[in-house]
Amino acid sequence: MRALTLDSVPAAPAVGEVEPPRPEAGELLVRVAGSSVNGFDAATAAGYLQGMMEHRFPLVVGKDFAGTVEALGEGVTGFAVGDAVFGVVMKPFLGTGSLAEYVTVPAGHGVAAIPEGLDILAAGALGLAGTAARDSVDAVAVEPGENRLVSGATGGVGALAVQIAAARGARVIATARPGKETDFVTGLTDAEVHPVDFTADLAAQVRALAPAGVDAVLHLAGDGAQLVQLLRPGGRIASTLGFGPDAVEGQDVTAHSVMADANSATLAALADAVVSGTLSVPVTATYPLDRAPDAFAAFGAGALGKLAVTCA
Repeated sequence: MRALTLDSVPAAPAVGEVEPPRPEAGELLVRVAGSSVNGFDAATAAGYLQGMMEHRFPLVVGKDFAGTVEALGEGVTGFAVGDAVFGVVMKPFLGTGSLAEYVTVPAGHGVAAIPEGLDILAAGALGLAGTAARDSVDAVAVEPGENRLVSGATGGVGALAVQIAAARGARVIATARPGKETDFVTGLTDAEVHPVDFTADLAAQVRALAPAGVDAVLHLAGDGAQLVQLLRPGGRIASTLGFGPDAVEGQDVTAHSVMADANSATLAALADAVVSGTLSVPVTATYPLDRAPDAFAAFGAGALGKLAVTCA
């Protein structure tokens, strides 16, 4: 099958031919229709996960998937051949990823049915970023009317977090350069979003909107230590970048280090939100699998939103 692979790390991924996977006990074999590029994939290619997870070469890259169940491993229940499913590849090693024509995934975690009304390509860009966004918003316990600063609002996780926080009644302040980035973040939701330019005096802009400091920060990009200074006393920060409690020791703030947990219940809730119209998947460009390296390059250059990849 065709797949986006790495023969070593750090390296640039390339499209090549590998043997298709076979489902082991408890796994589904999924024919992949769509996937997307995530920061996790870029980190894998850059070699940042060496020593943290086993790498099996040739390493097929990719976490997100959406497609159709082709076969069931021994002992699988609750799924049938032909089911439309999506989710996140959740394995203790790297090597059998989803930027490929087929992927095997555990049936018990990281996979959910695609409901009617959820486009399969949108589903293929939803799983990891949607889970990270939802878990981050949950970590800081959004209350209606509170100020939320989303640092990294133009990325896939940030664009979804802006929508989720706004839907829960937060007053959202979002980092974005003037121009197309500002237009992007303000167009994500019907709720009012207040853009702030992180390349200028971010602190002054945030204090103008929240003189006492913001109630919570979602740290998806930028310097966590600097962002903490924008919190009010007793404020909260949730970080997907490893900024945790140790970093704020002795300060009157609470820090949460978020590891996205793509369980089936979270995936189903995200899918339902898209179907109901309270959440949209911010796909800004779509690439065929043969051009997946171009998607990686665009991601590294700071593309807006989610970059989808069609794999069928």
